[in-house]
Amino acid sequence: MTRPRFSIVIPALNEERYVADCLRSLAGQDFAGEVEVIVVDNNSTDRTAAIARSFGAVVVHEARPGVCWARQRGTEIAQGEIVVSTDADTVFDPGWLSQIDRAMQEHPSCVAVAGPCRFAAGSPSWAAAYPRVLFGAVSLVQQLTGRVLYVTATNLAFRRAAWPGYNTQMTQGGDELDLLRRLQRQGKVVFDRRNPTYTSPRRLNQGLAYNLVVTFFVYYLLAYWLNRVSGRPLLGTAPAFRHDVRSRSAVLWIGRVLFTSTMLALGFVLFRTGVYVVGLI
Repeated sequence: MTRPRFSIVIPALNEERYVADCLRSLAGQDFAGEVEVIVVDNNSTDRTAAIARSFGAVVVHEARPGVCWARQRGTEIAQGEIVVSTDADTVFDPGWLSQIDRAMQEHPSCVAVAGPCRFAAGSPSWAAAYPRVLFGAVSLVQQLTGRVLYVTATNLAFRRAAWPGYNTQMTQGGDELDLLRRLQRQGKVVFDRRNPTYTSPRRLNQGLAYNLVVTFFVYYLLAYWLNRVSGRPLLGTAPAFRHDVRSRSAVLWIGRVLFTSTMLALGFVLFRTGVYVVGLI
């Protein structure tokens, strides 16, 4: 059998609302080569797996919860020369894969090609500038320094031979910041600003305060730092939202998560300080 050029790995937990649009969008790609689509069912209780099979995707189950476990499982079985990481609530322009292929050919020594993501219709007005500012900065830094500071897991293609594996102890950032750090040890990562993906705004619809405090500060920056330094998942995965409507409990999450994460961070700092002091004694 001919080895596929691309293997697209899609982790999925109760994504019956979105996964059909994602797979339909992949089926409409103008890339003429062989493409393998792998949907990793991460303990769904809805029709996610059945819908994925109806589109001809390879469906594999991963019982260990967490996006890094799911992406690890999908990449392990991938047969393609290039593995593409994306999400089940994401859609693509018809030329998305062809553009990734061109970028890989233009940079034959690179280990990965990343692109930006934008939010699909329905995102709040305050979020319009977010991806433009973020990925504009990423592109500018790459032009100035040759380094990529951030990638989104909805739009990252890497050569299977250079894949260093996911850190499965990570909850947030393990499939983005941590994988980027590991890939850049293998070689050059290219950022192609011209080739976006379009992801759902469901988490943004929880409000600006929720996204700044809970999603970004607590479950991304703090969780990434705590889990990486400790080597274990001290802070778990952010709450999943599977609808585009705002949750009434979002404000309560802000206070609850801030308190819990602050206590975890404080306890960890005190523990490390105690170990250091005992070592001096």
